[in-house]
Amino acid sequence: MNLHEQVSRMSHHLVKISNMKATLLLLLTAALAHAQVPIAPGASLELAAEGYKFTEGPAADAQGNVYFTDQPNNRILKWSVETEKVTDFMTNSKRSNGLDFDSLGNLLACADENGQLLSIDTETQKVTVLLDKFEGKLFNGPNDVWSHPQLGLYFTDPFYKRDYWQNREQPEQEKQRVFFLAKGTKVPTIADDTLAQPNGIVGSADGKTLYVADIGANKTYQYKIAPDGKLTDRKLFCEMGSDGIALDMEGNLYLTGSGVTVFNKLGVKIGEIPVPEGWTANVAFGGKGHKTLFITAMDSLYTLEMAVAGNR
Repeated sequence: MNLHEQVSRMSHHLVKISNMKATLLLLLTAALAHAQVPIAPGASLELAAEGYKFTEGPAADAQGNVYFTDQPNNRILKWSVETEKVTDFMTNSKRSNGLDFDSLGNLLACADENGQLLSIDTETQKVTVLLDKFEGKLFNGPNDVWSHPQLGLYFTDPFYKRDYWQNREQPEQEKQRVFFLAKGTKVPTIADDTLAQPNGIVGSADGKTLYVADIGANKTYQYKIAPDGKLTDRKLFCEMGSDGIALDMEGNLYLTGSGVTVFNKLGVKIGEIPVPEGWTANVAFGGKGHKTLFITAMDSLYTLEMAVAGNR
């Protein structure tokens, strides 16, 4: 087979995959119509972008621009609220995974190439390493982060062995934990070290409640946040773990894995958002008014217009 034939066959294969996704999206629209999830009237799941290797970590800035990662390709991408197009933001992201924005507008990135928590100036792309060790040992691999509006940062540190690590077969940390970095400090504290494998994390807009998904135990927990940042009164929120988490202004929690599963503020499942991919990694609100749900799944980015804004 010559090069022209190879290219032609590959192009035909890609078109076939895109057509299959389009067909699945049409079928899923009917399923959405019967869900109790607060979806905008007449809205359907839309394929916003594809062609990546594995999408993760969506987070929106104050304007609604959404940043997300393609970790295997070591880059951060940006969906523009003005153009609704995706462009490269950073092409050497230190294997960034989960993202969030702090109160100053800096992009926070969990970068597990060297087990770091980063702060990135989105105007200059200047990278500041906030953390890279705990008690002199490498983190397992910071995975997801949430910025408290006043107190500091919470992040999860599960262990997922990466093929790009060298001479690192076992974790240096003895446990997989949730950490807290208080504002103005450089040394994190352990917020919870009793979970099997903490992953997705998000907090409420008033800063009083934190949710952490323990994907290793297939559970999601709810905590009260004390004035000093300590987590108290942990209770089971639902019997489901998650890769990523989002929260809307009505208190509904969005968990990922097989599509997106939505629970109300009481922990009762109210519906599902089917996604035509083998795995749905993460989810966040962005776009105009932060009323668009952005879903990262395998090689794609999907959007869904909602009737409620995301938690800010």
